[in-house]
Amino acid sequence: MNSPSTRVSIIGAGKVGSTLAQRIAEKNLADVVLLDIVEGWPQGVALDLMQARGVERHDRQIVGTNDYIDTANSNIIVIAAGIPRKPGINREDLIKINAQIVTEAAKQAIAHSPQAILIVVTNPLDIMTYLAWEASGLPKHRVMGMGGILDSARFQTFIAMELGVSIAQVCATVIGSHGDLMVPLPRYSTVNGIPIAQLMDAGAIDRIVQRTRHGGAEIVGLMKNSSAYFAPASSACLMVESILLNQSRLLPCSVYLDGQYGVQDIFLGAPCRLGYQGIEQILELELSDAERAAFHDSGKLVLQSIQEAKTILKNAG
Repeated sequence: MNSPSTRVSIIGAGKVGSTLAQRIAEKNLADVVLLDIVEGWPQGVALDLMQARGVERHDRQIVGTNDYIDTANSNIIVIAAGIPRKPGINREDLIKINAQIVTEAAKQAIAHSPQAILIVVTNPLDIMTYLAWEASGLPKHRVMGMGGILDSARFQTFIAMELGVSIAQVCATVIGSHGDLMVPLPRYSTVNGIPIAQLMDAGAIDRIVQRTRHGGAEIVGLMKNSSAYFAPASSACLMVESILLNQSRLLPCSVYLDGQYGVQDIFLGAPCRLGYQGIEQILELELSDAERAAFHDSGKLVLQSIQEAKTILKNAG
């Protein structure tokens, strides 16, 4: 599948979208189409990335556009459009604005690429992934959200920083929603196979878990008028790579759950295998009573928010 004709279209050419385009092209994974509503902006970003090819030594084509027709026949569609988290923007406003943007993007993109796999990056992530799935009409195994990989990467980073070890030896797992009620799993997090509970005390683990839960907000607080984009772009790129190269990597993503973990009709973070057909398998981890309760609490808020978003879209229509 990794051929010169392989195409990934990114809807939204802001910081996440443009950084993701750079990652995909420089890894030589696919040609990239960057779409944005701002005239000239995606074209300029694409030309800038094209001019970097002589240094980065790849022959991938990067195209900027304001027209969905240019995204036709994409293998993967990534939706990164919408307003980012910023101080002063509450959850309801974020849902109201981004719900309309994401549903329209999903409809238009899939109309031109009906065989594509859809990856959602826009926040609130689990809610937007559900809305994109409904709007696109795609089967559930071809729609997924990015959050769990980013949350796990943050958990992994904080563990490595705490212990002063190489990040390459750390494996960390976070499930549940991409938000304050996410569920980091220290029992399933290790350094070179050794559970972190054997390497640090409970206080240190709890401190790292809390920092992971607020990892995105911490960056927003520091940047003031922006939000994270390097790590989100890298996380989405990992998903693209696993799909296009048919690697079947086991990754935590926002996936449609229909009975798994005791929840139904919801997109929520869980470990899954990603290959060229999309989600090949959802793995049900054995959870403690406390972990399962936390997962269910996470799901309740997402379900409530999905209903809020549906009401907003209905009233807007």
